[in-house]
Amino acid sequence: MGDDLVRTIRERQAILFAGAGVSMTVGLPSWSTLIEHMAEELGFDRKLSIDPNINYFTLAEYYRLKQGSIGPLRSWMDRNWSIPEDKLRKARVHELIVELDFPIVYTTNFDRNLETAFALHGKDFVKIVTAKDVALAREGVTQIVKLHGDFDDDSSIVIAETDYLDRLSFESPLDIKFRADALGRTILFIGYSLSDLNIRFLLHRLWKTWEASGYEKDRPQSYVFMLRPNPIDEAVLEQWGLRVLTEPDCKPEEALEVFLEKLTAAVASED
Repeated sequence: MGDDLVRTIRERQAILFAGAGVSMTVGLPSWSTLIEHMAEELGFDRKLSIDPNINYFTLAEYYRLKQGSIGPLRSWMDRNWSIPEDKLRKARVHELIVELDFPIVYTTNFDRNLETAFALHGKDFVKIVTAKDVALAREGVTQIVKLHGDFDDDSSIVIAETDYLDRLSFESPLDIKFRADALGRTILFIGYSLSDLNIRFLLHRLWKTWEASGYEKDRPQSYVFMLRPNPIDEAVLEQWGLRVLTEPDCKPEEALEVFLEKLTAAVASED
């Protein structure tokens, strides 16, 4: 589990970074479903979703070129990726995230399910999507930072190839905020596939920032939760200063909830 992780969460000195795996615990469609929908709207075979040569970023770029904007796709995602409140109220993973009381939650998810979970469980929060939101954020209130955009603002959504390439500079207002927030805090990454090149790039850039500072040995320990043990990923991430956590005795679909249950209990206990 990591005593340092438990301590920093208890002291509210840790950041949570939540990916698509968190949303999928409440039944959100997979990326293959999104590819099928885009293919169908563009007049292609739905089997495009299982073609290993298809990059969904490029398909989304093509969709925007053909449709004139990402708006129709955003509307479809908004309708299909919204979970009913009664179901979300019972979603244990989301409830545990609220209970852990991170001061800042970063997410690359577009959906509103984290925000809705905070509201349903009576926890105050502020949503941050733009530089203006950063300026207006209130002290002492949990920040939910939508790093890849939000359904309320089409222009904020990072989904097509150009969007991702533009973000590789790591210089957008939210990227700069993340670098500043991350420098002095422990980070816990959950819900990510380490095959996602974008998240690997972010982890690498974070490591390079510390390496360039000359104070790498003083960097707070950060963690990545993975559904399955993988010695290759563990070795690479360890090189970048990240410790991999797993629940090897759990089914993958249950692992995240089990991990968060144990973490919440450890934070709540008085040593």
